[in-house]
Amino acid sequence: MMTRRYNLPQLGFFQGFEAAARNLSFTKAAAELFLTQSAVSRQIKALEDHLGLKLFERRPRALVLTESGQALYRVAQTVLEQLQSATDGLRADSRTRQLTITTTTGFASLWLIPRLRRFTVRHPDIDVRIAATTDTLNLERSLIDLAIRYCKPDAVPEGTIRLFGEEMIPVCSRSLLRDRSRPLKRPQDLKHHTLLHFDYPGAEKQFLDWGTWLTALGIGELKSVGALHFSQYEQMIQAAITGQGVALGRQPLVNELIQSGMLVVPFKQAIVGARAHFIIESSAAVGKPHVRQFAAWLLEEAKTDSEREGHG
Repeated sequence: MMTRRYNLPQLGFFQGFEAAARNLSFTKAAAELFLTQSAVSRQIKALEDHLGLKLFERRPRALVLTESGQALYRVAQTVLEQLQSATDGLRADSRTRQLTITTTTGFASLWLIPRLRRFTVRHPDIDVRIAATTDTLNLERSLIDLAIRYCKPDAVPEGTIRLFGEEMIPVCSRSLLRDRSRPLKRPQDLKHHTLLHFDYPGAEKQFLDWGTWLTALGIGELKSVGALHFSQYEQMIQAAITGQGVALGRQPLVNELIQSGMLVVPFKQAIVGARAHFIIESSAAVGKPHVRQFAAWLLEEAKTDSEREGHG
């Protein structure tokens, strides 16, 4: 003959007891639970009968927990809170699917966030969370589903999806281009302008510096009238937008800004970068439909961007 695994009273009895113990009042517990006072009293009596001990001392103008009641209250409160948290989480999971992405601050600010609404409108049930950092996070340890990494092709794991490469091209504000006292018609004209630099260890090795761009065009050294240096790429681009100088734009990161007219390209000479952006899925996220949907959307956006640039 099989026996019940748990010989417990109804869950409602514990809810009535926890409310009465917390408020030290059957009346307040009844109001909180939308029950009558007599219903709460019956729940407590049934619980005491099941346990074979008293949980409250009923005094003329006070309700006091017994020692056993205090012990049960601590346990009941913890268990009910855990049940509430678990059910809240399950309800949330049924409504939304969480997707956590890590990428660089520059990619997040300039490329991903400006177009992210197109994804969230299409998939309102997916809760997108972005961890923008220059650090290379461990995806599994950091509970991250997907990374968009900027690196050389030989530095990515097998199975990685290439999102797009990049070209380095000068960009500036329209007002700077219209300044007749300092024309910007050919690369040599950069000497009349402030050059904006993205400075951090390894920038030269990543071909992000003006020296690399000028050398590739056969110009060599060029002494500009001024220089501003930034440790964050998006800060340098913001300085270019506000007319503070000329920056090396990384296409397609700056394409939206060029298409909107916030930035202009004074001359078309560009060099191809040695690095690219890659989509990397966490091993824990492989096969999850919402992660695949996001990766597919990224590729769709990259293709659209490329087609716009080709027609431009």
